Amino acid sequence: RSSTGAAHPGTMRVSDGRSLSAPVAEKKPKPVRFGKPEGHEKCVERPLDPVREHLDPYAWLRCDDRKDPQVLEHLRRENEYAEQMTQHLQEFRQTLYREMLGHVQETDDTCPHPHGPYQYYVKTLEGKSYEIHCRKPTSNQARVKAEEQVLLDVNAMAQELEYCDVPGIDPSPCHEMYVYAIDTKGSEDYDLVVVNASTGEEMDRVPRTGGCFEWDEQSAFLFYTKRDKAQRQFQIWRHKLGSQEEDALLLQENDELFNLTLSKTLSGRFIVTNSSSTETSEERFLDLEKEGAEGNLRLLQERKYGLLYSVTHRGDNFYIETNLGKQAQNFTLLVCNIEEPAMDHWEAIKGFEYDPDRYITDAVCFEDHIAVFGRQDGFTKLWILKMDGSGRGVSSLHEVEFEEFPSTVSRGINREFKTDVIRVGYQSLVSPRSVIDYNMDKKTKETKKVKPVPNYNKTLYASERLMATARDGVSIPISIVYRKDKHVPGRPEHLMLYGYGSYGICNDPFFSPSNLVLLDRGVHFAIAHIRGGGEMGRAWYEDQGKYLTKKNTFYDFIDVADHLVASNWTKPERMAIHGRSAGGLLVGAVLNMRPDICKVCLAGVPFVDLMCTMSDPSIPLTVPEWEEWGNPHDERYYDYMLSYSPIDNVSAQPYPAVMIAAGLHDPRVAYWEPAKWAAKLRELKTDSNPIILKTEMSSGHFSASDRYKYLREKAFEYAFVLDQLGLCQV
Repeated sequence: RSSTGAAHPGTMRVSDGRSLSAPVAEKKPKPVRFGKPEGHEKCVERPLDPVREHLDPYAWLRCDDRKDPQVLEHLRRENEYAEQMTQHLQEFRQTLYREMLGHVQETDDTCPHPHGPYQYYVKTLEGKSYEIHCRKPTSNQARVKAEEQVLLDVNAMAQELEYCDVPGIDPSPCHEMYVYAIDTKGSEDYDLVVVNASTGEEMDRVPRTGGCFEWDEQSAFLFYTKRDKAQRQFQIWRHKLGSQEEDALLLQENDELFNLTLSKTLSGRFIVTNSSSTETSEERFLDLEKEGAEGNLRLLQERKYGLLYSVTHRGDNFYIETNLGKQAQNFTLLVCNIEEPAMDHWEAIKGFEYDPDRYITDAVCFEDHIAVFGRQDGFTKLWILKMDGSGRGVSSLHEVEFEEFPSTVSRGINREFKTDVIRVGYQSLVSPRSVIDYNMDKKTKETKKVKPVPNYNKTLYASERLMATARDGVSIPISIVYRKDKHVPGRPEHLMLYGYGSYGICNDPFFSPSNLVLLDRGVHFAIAHIRGGGEMGRAWYEDQGKYLTKKNTFYDFIDVADHLVASNWTKPERMAIHGRSAGGLLVGAVLNMRPDICKVCLAGVPFVDLMCTMSDPSIPLTVPEWEEWGNPHDERYYDYMLSYSPIDNVSAQPYPAVMIAAGLHDPRVAYWEPAKWAAKLRELKTDSNPIILKTEMSSGHFSASDRYKYLREKAFEYAFVLDQLGLCQV
């Protein structure tokens, strides 16, 4: 990585000997003020005084409507440069794409899930980019092919669109209609479309919603959310199907720290709204059985700072998953009568009292059982509670055992309340996702479907759980997978280290068909379960991985990498690091602290302009995330956040090769953050390693909606990484 002999950090020599100059972003310094955010002064407990000011030389790259010709031209030149710099990889990219596609069962269907008189499922067809939503009657299953009904073919509507995201369909309770949400930009603004299930005719449309919606039980109304200018879901509305009446606003959340969502209990009786910030929540409910869709929302428990809770229902009781204002930091499950829902009436479930070593993450209520998902010792768990007649005690309790280690169990699609079977998902680093029906009374598993992965032999691969010791003595888990015939214990191998470590999100072991192109070339894949996530319990996040302990996240990742080197799993010159979104902030901060840690970095939609973004309340997600990172207008957080903000800590030192991916319409991490970071890195770095910025001009935070285009994007990224590791062989 030495800069000796290099012309200029922005000038690169390609395989045919030509020198290419990277786009140079013009500097137009604009002041950014910290101390008194206009209109949000009350949100700053201890404002900086005097106000501090930064100069942002690349602020002009921000264009909220994504239409500025100068900005679009700069992004176009960056994309051209990325293509030119990787032109020698075209054949290799195609090889990787073919291999990735070779691990995809192009014509396939999901496991049908029962829902009323039908089984609903999704199928894909070879050569078709999008899903086809179908159903068949639950009875007479011998005549499946004759009775299949295609409800929605997303391929048909996507023909004239560059981007088309339809997360799924939701049948009405009468099953005569269904509704789907569609986003055609990647901006996460969704139109709701109601369709006659028999004729396919569009019956109704609700434009520009937040994408969160529920039916009433009579199939006459839709409840949905709307977003404000900062993309925060802040309103709940009720829409009467086919009516010319104006939709009714039921609830508005005025506190910008809070996001508003809604759900319906599996019992079908209650619509539940949830106003939540990172640290506080408040729920209301509408009793569809007693009051109907036009009834009033009733407060369950008023918000109290630090109190997080969510409610579900069975019988005469609500069941509340809560931290009791941090008295039960790893969450407990409590019960109360639906007529007395306030916190004063919450009681422990007899036989399932709070256990600080058990972290509860989800609870699903069925007619006779409650399925509790959670974690213990860093691993996902599932407990089944058979409830007694009162619903306030457990008549029997057991944990569901799974065979592999490490592995991940998750909640599947469950639409039936009156059942003794729960559907779960199960996967590991070497086992493709399985759909399993678990009988909660008989304690038996039935594997309904294993995701087919062509050209994959599970016996060729192995996974392990390792532990690294962080600099403060804390043990950090690592999950690693490799191909057996490309692994010799004690011999350093090529390795990609992946991390996230924010929001308490657990980065559990997962099966990735795309990663097989790495494993088959001898690149081990490791996940660092660093603080800031929730793998080891809520304290892993709340006490050790946010606010003024956020640097633990970066230190843990560095210490994991150093452990893998010291243990002869790899060497820095054989290592790639990878992070997306907040994981992009992770790898960005790590590169500034330890640029010698790896040979190449892959940063997807990276959140790297921490100070500028978190100082501007008009940017989506900024205000709610003051409870994640801190508020840079506050003297308690300003210096600490500034000390690790990736863009603000780029310095004159050698950096590894970096591939940066962005989405023009991304509402979560705006495209200008990666663009500014690329410009800053090229300006200051002292080596000749490439900095590549590739912006998808028709997608958002989650990359392409077209499954084939998504694989081509992945092949582009992995070709760059493998080339830097010296593994580019067609």
